[in-house]
Amino acid sequence: MISDHRLQTAFWIGLGLLALWLLYLLGPILTPFLLAGILAYACNPLVDRLQGLGPPRLIAVIVVLLLMLALLIGLVLIIVPLIVEEAGILAVRLPDAVALANEKLAPWLRGNFGIKLRFDPATLRKLVTDNMDSLQTVVQHLFASLKIGGVAIFGLLVTLLLTPVAMFYLLLDWPWLLARIDNAIPRPWHAKATTILRDVDSVLAQFLRGQIMVMAVLALYYGVALWMAGLPSAAAIGLLTGCLIFVPYVGFATGLALALLVAVLQFQGIGLVVAVLVVFGFGQLLESFLLTPFLVGERIGLHPLAVIFALMAFGQLFGFFGILLALPASAALLVGLRELKAVYVASRFYRGPTA
Repeated sequence: MISDHRLQTAFWIGLGLLALWLLYLLGPILTPFLLAGILAYACNPLVDRLQGLGPPRLIAVIVVLLLMLALLIGLVLIIVPLIVEEAGILAVRLPDAVALANEKLAPWLRGNFGIKLRFDPATLRKLVTDNMDSLQTVVQHLFASLKIGGVAIFGLLVTLLLTPVAMFYLLLDWPWLLARIDNAIPRPWHAKATTILRDVDSVLAQFLRGQIMVMAVLALYYGVALWMAGLPSAAAIGLLTGCLIFVPYVGFATGLALALLVAVLQFQGIGLVVAVLVVFGFGQLLESFLLTPFLVGERIGLHPLAVIFALMAFGQLFGFFGILLALPASAALLVGLRELKAVYVASRFYRGPTA
């Protein structure tokens, strides 16, 4: 007959597998809630400290959210003037760009491909008229892509709107949520589960500190490297890229796009563009194979190869949601594996029959 202990063990294992299956199915819609949970976890200590100074928790939560909003506005104030400035440069230099295309690009096209082309309004209008059928096909394909892109943009907007709302309620009810979780733990397991949860909390705190160090190092690296490459607005682009690195791939892609835009608008040839690509290529290698594995992985006790594998595996299984989840989940899993190892080493199976 199966013992109650084994039935309980089978129940919790089944419940864990069911939770993983649901995460896999619901991953695309869980992103704002997971992001809100991560931000709430990171900001809760600050809310607790503010609440300890006297104001109600609601006021402390609002203050913290306003601080985050101020940080977000600061990032926007870095990006928008940069884009406006480069758009102004483009408007001023567009005639020079057209002249350069007529001087350099048109002879190259004529000499290598036999294409006779002159970059002026009349010629470009004739080119469009002669290739209208092909352009219509391209526009249809673009429209189909924009419908897919529109869904993605809608999802992004939902995430941006839903994340602060979910974060507000999570921060407001954080003590209540912890109490409910504590009350839900079976009493015979309470002491051990509480110890494990404290260990997980410690590991996740180390993860956040390591991630902040990665962001600071990369902001400094990109700012200095782009400045040495001769790129205007290097400090702003470097700071923005470093701050957004916390969201995997978004920070890198945003910084690279802005840097390439600035480089192209300088009309200094291909050299500056290549320099930007080299800077960001080396920065991605630096982040993926050195900073994240050692500053984050070592702090949470994961081998650098385990960090790289976790990012790739969770990203493959759950997409962008999985990349957000990868290192925190790996840190929590590490604590569980330590406990399993302790049980295994103490087991009769490992130690063998006693005399």
